[in-house]
Amino acid sequence: MDLNRIRVNLERKTANSYDIVIGRNILDRIGLIMARGNWAKRYFILSDRNVAALHGQAVHDALAVMGLDPELIEIPSGEAAKSIHTCLEVVEKLIQAGADRTSALIALGGGVVGDITGFIASTYMRGIPYVQVPTTLLSQVDSSIGGKTAIDLPTGKNLMGSFHQPKAVFIDLSFLQTLPEREFKSGLAEIVKCGIIDDPALFATLESAVDEIARRDMDFLEKIIARTCQIKKGIVELDETDKGMRRYLNFGHTVGHAIEAESDYSLSHGESVSVGMIAAVLLSERLNYLPSSERVRIAAMVADLGLPHLVPRNSSTEGILSRLKVDKKKSGEKVNFVLLKRLGMPFINGGVPRDLIRNVIEEMKK
Repeated sequence: MDLNRIRVNLERKTANSYDIVIGRNILDRIGLIMARGNWAKRYFILSDRNVAALHGQAVHDALAVMGLDPELIEIPSGEAAKSIHTCLEVVEKLIQAGADRTSALIALGGGVVGDITGFIASTYMRGIPYVQVPTTLLSQVDSSIGGKTAIDLPTGKNLMGSFHQPKAVFIDLSFLQTLPEREFKSGLAEIVKCGIIDDPALFATLESAVDEIARRDMDFLEKIIARTCQIKKGIVELDETDKGMRRYLNFGHTVGHAIEAESDYSLSHGESVSVGMIAAVLLSERLNYLPSSERVRIAAMVADLGLPHLVPRNSSTEGILSRLKVDKKKSGEKVNFVLLKRLGMPFINGGVPRDLIRNVIEEMKK
């Protein structure tokens, strides 16, 4: 099967440009491309225990055949692992294994693994290369692309991080065959988001293909994954360091991150973004930016895909509001929301009244 290559061209530092490579059952070609790239003398694969059990040996063997001398390092699973404690444990293992500035890391897993790996790569010995091999739908269409790395702090999500672009992103759709349904739907939320903020045609395609999505039709998934990656890469190329329009990618994330943290991460990132998108369209409607018909259409799409659309009843509204105060996207005392005028037309609102946010959260608990 032919590989689909999407080039991320970064003008700020051309050497940081890289390919997103998409295909099915491509582990052998991943090893070949990495060997030809000659990015490092040694490679260390970082993976959580669940993914390592499923795919760690296969990836290790595919790289070893190409003489890449890989070594697997396991980390705990789940959002709780995205901490400075985990990073320090991994760094100690790298030091003990003799990793130096000629070494590189490979992120094999979902968004948590990708964020941790990128963060460590950006700081270990002042920066070493890394490669993204995302295994979840969410990480394939979102977190593996764009060079954002981060860890969580007790006060909030992704509050410590860096920009560090990977050498390549390898998207093997065969990983999706072992992906639990809940994680699959989490990834759908980010695809829906890209349709909402950038591509009404993609949104319409999703509306007409609920059955194909439900049965994980690989031909269809490859098309929408590639389209979503193209949207993400186009925005990253225009705003690599998140100073302008890249902030549109935070649609649904402001309330979403607060809900995610307030749930103590019992809600996944994608689930929280799904709820956050509904909050954003409700706020957009209440502030007379978004026509009611558009809000209804978006809400119907979320429901048809079986994505969460309500704030958990047992969550604290005041707790969610307090977490917005430490949102990394705020300016001073104002929280910058990404709102919507219509499909494909997002904008940054300079501040939404706190009482309106409270009312929408309470309404979404019903």
